[in-house]
Amino acid sequence: MSGDGDHYIVELNIDEASLPATSPEMLHERRVAIFDLLEENEFRPLKSESGPYIVKLSLEDGARLVFDVNRSNGSDRGRFNLSLQPFRRIIKDYFLICESYHNAIRTATSAQIEAIDMGRRGLHNEGSRLLTDSLRNHAEIEFNTSRRIFTLICSLHRRP
Repeated sequence: MSGDGDHYIVELNIDEASLPATSPEMLHERRVAIFDLLEENEFRPLKSESGPYIVKLSLEDGARLVFDVNRSNGSDRGRFNLSLQPFRRIIKDYFLICESYHNAIRTATSAQIEAIDMGRRGLHNEGSRLLTDSLRNHAEIEFNTSRRIFTLICSLHRRP
């Protein structure tokens, strides 16, 4: 779980009704992203002395990711939202480079594949840093948790 006591997400639910329709493959990507996040994370809402937390994510107006946070005992720890506008370019570029990576696996040299993968990791890190910065007034998260949440955000945006 977490290296910081009980400040971690123990359960994450997604309001599927607030998301666009998607394919079974994209639903699988979401489940994997959630599993990875729950496996290891550090999440501390700023005004919360203890956790663990149950988080419900929903998409509002297709432009804001809403976090409803409760402790696992049911006590409310607040609601905050995150504008996804600053992430649009990074997510678009990330999908493009992932597509290039999957195409390269079939035909490119290992050096070309490695170069594309380095670019993919760089974009993923950029999105993760932006996420950490965007959440700074609401919650503290460590870098690997930020990476996992960014992966989840990408899976929420992926179209079939």
